[in-house]
Amino acid sequence: MTVETVAADKQQVSVGVVGVGGWGKNLARNYSQLPGAQLRYLCDLDQSLLESLQQSCRPQNITTEFSDLLNDPDLQAVIIATPGPTHYELAKQALLCGKDVYVEKPFVLKSAQAQDLIELAQEHNSVLMVGHLLEYHPVVEKLKQLIESGELGDIHYIYSQRLNLGTVRPDESALWSLAPHDISVILYLLGKTPTDIAARGQAYLQENIEDVTFLNINFDGKTMANVHVSWLDPHKTRKITIVGSKRMAVFDDLEPSEKLRIYDKGVDINTNYDSFAEYIGLRFGEISIPHIKMGEPLRTECEHFLGCVRSRQTPKSDGYDGLRVVQILEAADASLQQNGHPVSLADSSDDQSGAAL
Repeated sequence: MTVETVAADKQQVSVGVVGVGGWGKNLARNYSQLPGAQLRYLCDLDQSLLESLQQSCRPQNITTEFSDLLNDPDLQAVIIATPGPTHYELAKQALLCGKDVYVEKPFVLKSAQAQDLIELAQEHNSVLMVGHLLEYHPVVEKLKQLIESGELGDIHYIYSQRLNLGTVRPDESALWSLAPHDISVILYLLGKTPTDIAARGQAYLQENIEDVTFLNINFDGKTMANVHVSWLDPHKTRKITIVGSKRMAVFDDLEPSEKLRIYDKGVDINTNYDSFAEYIGLRFGEISIPHIKMGEPLRTECEHFLGCVRSRQTPKSDGYDGLRVVQILEAADASLQQNGHPVSLADSSDDQSGAAL
């Protein structure tokens, strides 16, 4: 074994993935392939599922007992990709055992639970990261640069569409299952604090579990955002549109290569005018498609978590990032119960840390 190999081994982070059905198998695949990770455990209640992944992922251990991970002193990090209602208890147990923890979205189902996990991570000096995948997407990073540089001008509004036919979940609504992606991106791009939330939705397939939701997020300075999510739709859509005072941008994640288009379109106001037609001038410019070096966002996200575990730095999508999204989802649920009446976030903001909303 060379000196370089020994050094690499010392940098490896031992991880255990809990929940390997659905998205969890993608996490397992990445951690099995990353040179900075040692896949020590795959854990799931379904033994046959574990056995089916054993050959492709080659974990050191498979188990149906979460306690096996908690009781292993050589396991550094726990990756939680189980159904949303189980996240809080599993993450809490892992943090109490001194493990670093990554939790898939939705982080938890109550802001009080999110705050509790944040405090536990701080008490135990543990890394706590939330799986807000799109924050690690190269196109989102490019959009962040465009906004901060002023190339798009003042951001008037953002709207996103995350639609599909299925997968219908029995334990969380389309809002909680799909919207965390877009809410986290909107907060990341704007860097602003929402003032109020309004949501309308309907449950068609299961009682009290909304299949479709239209969510409005308002910010200071007249900026607003709309999030449309549904698992009961004929179109598969993953799109975010940003309208600025100078330019407009569209991120279509289903496009195989040209995922981002920037439109030199807008409305110019002329202060010297004799008619309304002269006052309002429509601008139809060129469409540019910037070259963006693409990689798998999930791999980038997993590498970021491993780097945070090694360096003890705070993740980009940390516990507070998760808390902010949960607060908006809670407010959206409250608005749904009030038939779309806007719900202010001011009260919940007063009760939380300054890093929250």
